[in-house]
Amino acid sequence: MTFIEPITLTGKFVTLEPLTQEHHDGLVDAARDGDLWKLWYTSVPTPEGMAADIERRLSLQEAGSMLPFATRSRATGKLIGMTTYMNIDAATPRVEIGSTWNAASAHGTGTNPDSKLLLLRHAFEVLGCPAVEFRTHWLNHQSREAIARLGAKQDGVLRNHSRTKDGVLRDTVVFSILEHEWPAVRNGLEYRLAKYGAEG
Repeated sequence: MTFIEPITLTGKFVTLEPLTQEHHDGLVDAARDGDLWKLWYTSVPTPEGMAADIERRLSLQEAGSMLPFATRSRATGKLIGMTTYMNIDAATPRVEIGSTWNAASAHGTGTNPDSKLLLLRHAFEVLGCPAVEFRTHWLNHQSREAIARLGAKQDGVLRNHSRTKDGVLRDTVVFSILEHEWPAVRNGLEYRLAKYGAEG
């Protein structure tokens, strides 16, 4: 198995499916759930830009630097967002989990920790990564808190690291989970998911 081989990962609340253009309409509906593209501190495609964003992710997959997924709720069968392995370094091996967004109605339902558990388990237990990375905007406090709740530790801040969609320079916060930390992180995620109750 290679890093860029598409795979379906199934958890308690979500199924992560290899992204295709056939997911377009469902992802447009998911982005409209909360008008997510209007959030200034994150990057969610507009309904009009969804096809181009899917194509961008698939092009990065073809180049070997990304493995993109569509996220589907197991309870409703509907698509609720996207996530990826990105900045893939097959030699180390190392991946970043990012370019993630979920429909507003899915927030707080267990879908995000379930997705992270699936991606982290696959990265550490199948791909053999010694570390998994997360990055977010310094001002995206919700994302920073969510990453910290996973058990990830902050590595540092990259100042004036990149530009947002409106051209403003952003500081990027870098977090990581190391291989020896994974068992404790896994236990924490499984405990959190158990609190959401039975599937469906």
